[in-house]
Amino acid sequence: MRSAQPQGLRSTRGGSAWVPIRSLSPRHKPRIERHLVALPEQDRYLRFGYAATDEQIGRYVASLNFDRDEIFGVFNRRLQLVAMAHLAYSVDPQWATCAEFGVSVSPHQRGKGLGAKLFGHAVMHARNQGVSLMFIHALSENVAMLKIARQAGAVVQRDGTESEAYLSLPQATLDSQISGLVQEQMAEVDYQLKMQAHQFREWLRTVQEIRQGVRDARGAARGP
Repeated sequence: MRSAQPQGLRSTRGGSAWVPIRSLSPRHKPRIERHLVALPEQDRYLRFGYAATDEQIGRYVASLNFDRDEIFGVFNRRLQLVAMAHLAYSVDPQWATCAEFGVSVSPHQRGKGLGAKLFGHAVMHARNQGVSLMFIHALSENVAMLKIARQAGAVVQRDGTESEAYLSLPQATLDSQISGLVQEQMAEVDYQLKMQAHQFREWLRTVQEIRQGVRDARGAARGP
């Protein structure tokens, strides 16, 4: 197997635009569920391997283990989660250096390379956590995901309607660890700025509603 190139480093140093990818926590569960439930049936099918119902998605979100696994996300300026990835670590000590990757992107955000950016971010994060093998289980018709895996150097094995990709990861370096920390800090700053802007817009909307209410009351007091 070929070793993966540090895509997370290329994405920050190359010509492509930087995307703020933030680690998610249990408090983001409502946003995660809204993102997944909003996916059309075909996207749910590709992400989970079956056309997951709202109830099944709810159970999946409730079962997310933020202490063991890594869940990353991309937020728009309205703090809506528009893409997310789940890097699941093995619970079997025999496979302690293995992890599985899954990703979903909102339909209106397609074509921006978010899936590839999330994959590159997961590769760098997995390396820094001592993972040596990343595993991607996908339906064979999930062309986009398999293309991302192949471009990263993964070996893809097809078995009928399902495919499995295996990506060997190089050991972490000081450069990859520092890059990971810098990206996380930048993403956190971006999120806080978006949060402040969102709170300001909500405050401004409230003020405008109050002012309109005062105008309406004055108009009613003056009469026809």
